[in-house]
Amino acid sequence: MNQGKRVGIVGAGNVGATVAYSLAMLGSCHEIILRDNKIDVAKGKALDMSQAASAVRSHTIVTVADDMSDLTNCDVIVVTAGSPRLPGMSRDDLLMINAKITKEVIEGVAKYSPDAIVIMVSNPLDAMTYVALKESGFERSRVIGMAGILDSSRMASFIQEKLGYGGGQIRASVMGGHGDDMVPLPRYSTVAGVPLEDLLTPSEISEIVARTRSGGAEIVSHLKTGSAYYAPAKSTAIMVEAILRDTKQIHPCAVYLEGEYGYSNVVSGVPVMLGANGAEKIIEVTLDDTERAMFKNSCNSVSSLIDTLNRNNFFKGE
Repeated sequence: MNQGKRVGIVGAGNVGATVAYSLAMLGSCHEIILRDNKIDVAKGKALDMSQAASAVRSHTIVTVADDMSDLTNCDVIVVTAGSPRLPGMSRDDLLMINAKITKEVIEGVAKYSPDAIVIMVSNPLDAMTYVALKESGFERSRVIGMAGILDSSRMASFIQEKLGYGGGQIRASVMGGHGDDMVPLPRYSTVAGVPLEDLLTPSEISEIVARTRSGGAEIVSHLKTGSAYYAPAKSTAIMVEAILRDTKQIHPCAVYLEGEYGYSNVVSGVPVMLGANGAEKIIEVTLDDTERAMFKNSCNSVSSLIDTLNRNNFFKGE
């Protein structure tokens, strides 16, 4: 079904390489093309993955793009390239550095794979998705940020840990930006269809919500020298699969809003229907006053990052 499909991955670090490995094991596409500044490292990983694909009788081959011009005619391009936040670096510093990297990558994507659907994974996620959309000139359905699936899976994992049962039957729901202001939705979270509020106390649910918000930081505190990559990569691969297979499944993803939920000119995580054309439909769920206030706070946080980019004349090419 996916014979001939090509997936480009820009940034072959832990997240990018694990996305590639996950897709290669599934045989999701004919070719995966890695692009990284460290060409030899990318080549070594590509060989290793191609051999792993052969071991499971997957027809996927993994190759390397020496230059962005080799990333041609891709159906989907995943962008994980970016700088981590280093000691002494402010959030605004990181924002400007990664916005410049994203801009450069997206110029290449728009030139060499003009029909691709772009999945952004670089942080700060929502702002980078905004940059990618503005710099590509693509319609908003083709530039999507990965965060909601990851945050929802973290919440589901914490629910399972707290309950001690229900594994595989937990559906957790998280909206909003990918960060401290994300909006976990216990009211829309269930275990085999049973509302979470019927299974846990309000204080237990509050504990899960707080832990979900700091899910990434908790992993960093253990790893010391890096951040999470298995769950972010698998969450990204789920999005790629939904697009390549045209599943029309609903997943929470970061998209540019044009009036949905009452917001415009901002990127935020909301439920979308993923298919061959990207985010084909935005689903508007009913939020109560508390949830609306949290979503507003989350959108305001992303807007402030966009304002910082505008203050620095980022979109004027300066």
